[in-house]
Amino acid sequence: MNPWNERFGLDEYAYGELPNVFIEEQAHRLKGERIVAFAEGEGRNAVFLARQGYRVTAWDYAENGLKKTEKLAKRFQVQVETELKDLLHDSVPSEAYDGAFMVFGHFPKADQKIVFDKLLAVVKPGGIIMLEVYSEDQIRYQTGGPKSVDMLYNPADVLAWTSGHEVLHFFYGEQRREEGRLHTGVGHVIQVVLAKKQRF
Repeated sequence: MNPWNERFGLDEYAYGELPNVFIEEQAHRLKGERIVAFAEGEGRNAVFLARQGYRVTAWDYAENGLKKTEKLAKRFQVQVETELKDLLHDSVPSEAYDGAFMVFGHFPKADQKIVFDKLLAVVKPGGIIMLEVYSEDQIRYQTGGPKSVDMLYNPADVLAWTSGHEVLHFFYGEQRREEGRLHTGVGHVIQVVLAKKQRF
């Protein structure tokens, strides 16, 4: 049973219909036109970027999330391409996008770098990657996210993964998130915006 498919099977949007604040604030850094959203859930960020004129693809492994992405895109009269994808086990196209992002993609520690490396792999050299995830400190806040430290992120790990690339923004600390009924109040996050290393 896929718990996310169940969660996204309800009529309401679990995390609301508005974009994540970090994506809204950092979207100006995106270049090019093709953007891919990792673990995009019900599509709020993908639809927001499509409304800014980007060609957006949304990946998730919960079919109900993708259906709601399509529904939200239709309501805003934009196009978002959706694809059912298990980010741990499915391959991703190499250097096919100008940008990639992931907001609150929850994966076990042993698998987190696999997903981050795929974020890097899908973008062209010079392309932009944006990430906002809950830090291990989020356990103390109880305002959303996984209840296990193994599913949360360590800032030193995340910084290490960015090595060799141009870090445009890095943040580790408290942020308020009011996103549907599941992210409510002050939480503890890690944010990264980087430009993928150019080939010379």
